[in-house]
Amino acid sequence: MLKIRQLQKKRQEEAAAAAAAEFSGNTSDSTNGEVSNEKQKVSAAQLRLQKDITALELPPSIKVIFPEPSDLFHFKLTINPQQGYYKSGIFEFKIEINNNFPIEPPKIKCSNKIYHPNIDLDGNVCLNILREDWSPVLNLNSVFIGLNFLFLEPNPNDPLNKEAANVLVKNKTQFTRNVRDSMRGGYVEHEYYDRVI
Repeated sequence: MLKIRQLQKKRQEEAAAAAAAEFSGNTSDSTNGEVSNEKQKVSAAQLRLQKDITALELPPSIKVIFPEPSDLFHFKLTINPQQGYYKSGIFEFKIEINNNFPIEPPKIKCSNKIYHPNIDLDGNVCLNILREDWSPVLNLNSVFIGLNFLFLEPNPNDPLNKEAANVLVKNKTQFTRNVRDSMRGGYVEHEYYDRVI
């Protein structure tokens, strides 16, 4: 949380510096006295994204990482569930925001190959608020909490990994064993999974 606050403060300082530079960057055209500004305007997506990032209130199990602090449109998220089937795992996601945000939802992909009913082997995530239930009123905080909830309560009724969903429905003990084995970096049903603990 401290990193996010430091990042927010840095962004505010950068915004103030940019505003000052924009003001001093306005030049008078000597031929007609008009003021021109060569600086591009901030997009609606950037404004909304800055607002969402500033308003993040995440539990300690969720961390947002900006590998390139000047690029708010591409960042990482880590989730470290404190309970449930995936307790003690550390799962990394790549977050990509496009210029149509918040009209379009963020694109989220799991960087780890994991055994989960709602995450396929390519890292695609099945979360209703990232698809049919997306609304521009939803913010990043809601999305990240929803992702965290997938680790606390996997949903076998809307699966991307149908085999894992079937095991969860038919044999919770076997599902628990499969999750534990896969999190240690091993094979489950002839598929190798990344070590995440």
